[in-house]
Amino acid sequence: MSVKEAAVACAPPWTDVGQHGLSAEARHDDAARFNFLANLNKHMSARVVGGNAIAYESRAREAYRRRTGHDPLDRREIRDAMQGDPYYQMWSSLRRSAMEMRQQAGRSLVLRQAEKLSERAQALSAVSPGTLRLDPSVEIPRYQSAVDNHCMPGSYFAEYIEGDVSAAANYDSGMFATTTGLFGRYLDGAGAGVARWLKALRPDWQPRRILDLGAGLGHNTVPLGRAYPEAEIFAVDVAAPMLRYGHARALSLGASNIVFQQANAERLFFENQSFDFIYSTMFLHETSYSALRNILREADRLLAPGGLHIHLEQPPYHGMSEFEKFLRDWDCYNNNEPFWTTVHDTHMPTLLKELGFQGDRVFETEIHALVETAMPKVAEAVEDFGRGGMWYAFGSERAA
Repeated sequence: MSVKEAAVACAPPWTDVGQHGLSAEARHDDAARFNFLANLNKHMSARVVGGNAIAYESRAREAYRRRTGHDPLDRREIRDAMQGDPYYQMWSSLRRSAMEMRQQAGRSLVLRQAEKLSERAQALSAVSPGTLRLDPSVEIPRYQSAVDNHCMPGSYFAEYIEGDVSAAANYDSGMFATTTGLFGRYLDGAGAGVARWLKALRPDWQPRRILDLGAGLGHNTVPLGRAYPEAEIFAVDVAAPMLRYGHARALSLGASNIVFQQANAERLFFENQSFDFIYSTMFLHETSYSALRNILREADRLLAPGGLHIHLEQPPYHGMSEFEKFLRDWDCYNNNEPFWTTVHDTHMPTLLKELGFQGDRVFETEIHALVETAMPKVAEAVEDFGRGGMWYAFGSERAA
């Protein structure tokens, strides 16, 4: 392998992560851990995953046939066939271990400076206190409180000290390693991609109000704030630590037109038809069967005439091979994503129509990450919807 090829094969160094006013202070060993994990993840997704198909074709399918009298018929039966295969067990164990190690690497970085991060967040937010709106009466829904999403202890909402932001700081510091840099230095490739898509679709449009559902710490809200500086933007989430951190982070990056609002996206207090643009990025797969429908109904209720909403997600399973479905199902069974399969099984345009969107133009599209030129951009031929800088997207437009 040439030096150039080796550079492409490696993830960018964690020290390339974009710095902002709330960035955790890292030591040498912190960066080394993240660099190891980023390159492990890159190697796993580029090289190791392919061995599963070989294992299936060379022995697991035949073993299943001998045991049952027929080949596996669907992804669930393929999973049954592969569960005992040593190659799949190795790959699965490495993926799970990498995620747990990524969470512990982030926690070891941020928990030792939790008080300092909280103080910095409060100081930054003091510049515009009215744009951080926390509501202690908001309850964490059961579909969130029952699991530690993607192996993150305490999930998004754990608080250990007053004004805690450690959950968000952990998420922010470690996602660069998880995504191997493919979402950009500030992890905002999806939001920047949405802004580019929207500008191309409606070049002269100036939405008055924008709503980001399940915004977390606002990675993908800030690019919309920059693209539409005159708009009033609301970033909604149930988790107070994410909002505290996101508010301070956005202000430090110069995005002052974003209100970080604690609320449940299933039941929002905004007036009917009060937003011109509504969107979400990789949020819906972390909600339940009923919550997904409630959230989409709220988007419909809140969408103004002439407005549109779009949601970025993993793609639905229709059109995929059963083996591809099996591989994508891994997160549901092994990465604390219990609703992953339900969302994959859902054909979103059909769901929108079932929920009463028949009168609007329902669409599907792709959103490609927009990242800095220094960051890697995986080739379109191997892009993998959310693991390679591209997302499935669906939504609808409302007639003016």
